[in-house]
Amino acid sequence: MTGADLLLLALGAVAVGAGVLVVSTKHLVRAGLYLVVCLGALAGDYLVLTAELVAWVQVLIYVGAVVVLLLFAVMLTRAPIGASDDLDRPGWPAALIGGGSGLGLAVLLVDAFRWSRVELPAAGTADRLGEQVFRSWVLPFEVLSVLLLAALVGAIVLSRPDIGRRPGTTPAPGGPGRPTPVATTRAGAVAGTAAEEGGRG
Repeated sequence: MTGADLLLLALGAVAVGAGVLVVSTKHLVRAGLYLVVCLGALAGDYLVLTAELVAWVQVLIYVGAVVVLLLFAVMLTRAPIGASDDLDRPGWPAALIGGGSGLGLAVLLVDAFRWSRVELPAAGTADRLGEQVFRSWVLPFEVLSVLLLAALVGAIVLSRPDIGRRPGTTPAPGGPGRPTPVATTRAGAVAGTAAEEGGRG
């Protein structure tokens, strides 16, 4: 086993550990930061595999853009910064599905390749990679960009509870999505004032 193999295993262990922390933490902001570590470790794996262009694209797009978009969505939706009870859900179904899927893929790949050697193609260049992305994979690329844009617009809409509210309604104490008529609020205030004056008399 060479030094490159050891470095590849170490970076893979960091990526797996950070991924586990992403889905197990109760802090949304910490989950985003753990995601940075996971994606950075994957970029390191690409560097070890001498895919420098893919590694820097991983850093620029995923670490730089997607994680920043995630953190902006957390801030715009006014999500809780500290520990959230909503994230404290049983994790055994996800662990069972993820472990079963990983084990099935491992068995499939081991059975398909065994210990046979696979001839690697020639090292790719920026021209060849750009040609593949913007010719063969241009539709998934554009769909992903529209998906990220829709996520950002949705975060902005969720952060503005006044959007879509009918005139003459105010947010209810139970949440921004439950409008309460102004007339009902005023009637309750008048009734409370009358009860208070009656008690004084």
